[in-house]
Amino acid sequence: QVQLVESGGGLVQAGGSLRLSCAASGRTFSSYAMGWFRQTPGKEREFVAAIGWSGRSISYADSVKGRFTISRDNAQNTVTLQMNSLKPEDTAVYYCAADLTLAKVVSAKTTAYWGQGTQVTVSS
Repeated sequence: QVQLVESGGGLVQAGGSLRLSCAASGRTFSSYAMGWFRQTPGKEREFVAAIGWSGRSISYADSVKGRFTISRDNAQNTVTLQMNSLKPEDTAVYYCAADLTLAKVVSAKTTAYWGQGTQVTVSS
């Protein structure tokens, strides 16, 4: 199992940047693919970005390509989402996620492990 704790959310103006971090417990962090999802009230949890265990395989939602960057540090058991050029429509609760394969961690329906979420609000 892996436990996930997000940090770094907050309020930012449109065009600004935020950096989300996810700290994972457990000695097997490097075995997991990691991802970020987001959710707004009344909507389903939406895939944002994912990274394979080695960091070589990465996937992004079309809506964030070119603006967001996902990375991981297996020595520190952390995964980071750098968000630039933020838009009001990026406002959501952002969740860190983990599963054993990248194929699983790109879908909320198949991802096994979740953090508690961190709020990101982008003002216009």
